[in-house]
Amino acid sequence: MLLSILKRIATKRVSRFVFILLGVFFSLPFRTLQQEGEYGADGLDGEGNGEEERMIPGELPEEEGACYARNVTEYEVVAVEWVEVYVPYIIFIWVMLASLAKVGFHHTGFSAYFPESCLLIAIGFIIGLIISFLPERFHGEISGGLNGELFFIFLLPPIMLEAGYFMPAKAFFNNIGTILLYAVVGTLFNTFTIGFSLYGISVWLLNSQISLLECLTFSSLISAVDPVAVLAVFEEIHVNEVLHILVFGESLLNDAVTIVLYRMFETFNEIGEENLEAKHVILGLLSFFVVSIGGTVIGLIFGFLTSLLTRFTHHVIIVEPVIVLAMSYASYLTAECFKLSPILSIVFCAMFMKPYVEKNISAQSRTTLRHVIKMLSSVSETLIFIFLGDTTLAELKNHEWNTAFVMFTLLFCFVYRFLGVMWQTALMNRFRLAEISKKDQFVMGYGGIRGAIAFSLVALLCQELVASKNIMFTTTVVVVMFTMFVQGITIKPLVNLLEIKKQEHSKPTMNEKIYEQVNAHLMSGVEDILGHFGHYQFKKKWDHFNKTYIKRVLLRDYYKIEEESKFLRVAAQLNEEEAIEYIQKHGALPNTASSNDLAGQGNNGL
Repeated sequence: MLLSILKRIATKRVSRFVFILLGVFFSLPFRTLQQEGEYGADGLDGEGNGEEERMIPGELPEEEGACYARNVTEYEVVAVEWVEVYVPYIIFIWVMLASLAKVGFHHTGFSAYFPESCLLIAIGFIIGLIISFLPERFHGEISGGLNGELFFIFLLPPIMLEAGYFMPAKAFFNNIGTILLYAVVGTLFNTFTIGFSLYGISVWLLNSQISLLECLTFSSLISAVDPVAVLAVFEEIHVNEVLHILVFGESLLNDAVTIVLYRMFETFNEIGEENLEAKHVILGLLSFFVVSIGGTVIGLIFGFLTSLLTRFTHHVIIVEPVIVLAMSYASYLTAECFKLSPILSIVFCAMFMKPYVEKNISAQSRTTLRHVIKMLSSVSETLIFIFLGDTTLAELKNHEWNTAFVMFTLLFCFVYRFLGVMWQTALMNRFRLAEISKKDQFVMGYGGIRGAIAFSLVALLCQELVASKNIMFTTTVVVVMFTMFVQGITIKPLVNLLEIKKQEHSKPTMNEKIYEQVNAHLMSGVEDILGHFGHYQFKKKWDHFNKTYIKRVLLRDYYKIEEESKFLRVAAQLNEEEAIEYIQKHGALPNTASSNDLAGQGNNGL
């Protein structure tokens, strides 16, 4: 019944009619709220007479978007309206300068020694210096630098969407236990050890200038590894897949812990240290499960809905990438609206929908979608690093230097990061078939890079609640710049010096894929015989549930796909990948038989 209704909605006339009705339905409440906000509940103005206030000609209105009459005596053929395009035009210039700098950067030998993120931050430094010397020349929206709303609502979602959409799902779930240990236990360990250690420094050297709650609030935002910075640095050093997924997976999942601890300690500052009770602490700890599980569930729901919608878009393929991008962003905003984890939401939305969406949409839409996601992520990453450098020097009034607090924060972040990785890895190696080596542990500890998330969170602190906000702001800037420049620049030579196993660029052959599937079935049978419910048993049950229920609902050509031989599907996929790779190198395919002809010959032979 549901599928038949959706198929009818997919037709052009019905879909247009439905969208018009939905638009009218959803616009009415907003129009009503707008009228109530302007004129009160009865549609009257503040004095109750319902008359609009008349504007004096030539006087600018106070309300944004209000119209006014200009004193014009002659017709202007050409006019300059610089104020209207000022902000987007300046941002456009920044992006173009950064793009040109990146082109020149990769045409020189500097890319072999310096990460691209350091170049972008250096450009931000230059812009910040110009703004700090000429503040009157720049609009407040430009000189204000990176703020929480700009970062969390607009710049972060495209990067997390790309991370989830191109996530190696198999490697991620194969190491999910280790990733969760690093992300949850590791972040808690770093937060409380750094927080209590900084409070000891405050009592010992600063005469208790910074309270315990303030130290814990600061440690909650400075202890977490930043996914944007990790993605930018580790993609350039090309470490092996397991090491990359451990560090990057940790940086993604520790977002839930960071948000919960940050909000919990921020609320404790509002309540007051003297008014805290045991129930406040218990509720704060319980909120971790609500934030993490809630964000994941919202992401899975939107991933399911996106996959379902793309089942009926084959007649209007032009909207397929738009639906996928819009629904992904909606999952992020929905989680943010309910104070859940938006990063977990959009990452799991992308991971869930990808295998179904890419089978439903056309080949042209798949190519478009992948390139658009990559492009949006690259632009957002560029702006984030530029804003980091810009805000560091443009917001000099927010800085307050405290040598002891800055230096000991750097020391504690570095030491406790290594200690946490060492004892957690020693624990997990008892249960892992492939142990994490000492060299990989060193790279994981050294790769604990802080970035824009810590920077944005410290900027969101309230000065009235956290009196030492300026000290924390300066310390965060130093920690972020130290980890980005010092650790980010030196990690690649260290990886080469330690001879860390690098990522393999060769694609698996057909024999390797067949062997992998046979091995998975064999290991599942062994676990079944031993009565042990392990990873392979879980994967087998998920594959059965996915094939029996989920694929029937979400895939448009489910029965056609299932009727095909799995061997032929693998062969067709490999042929397609080889053809794309050949076209990228040579520009055109040779005059040979197509993959469809080969598949037809395979059917005849079988």
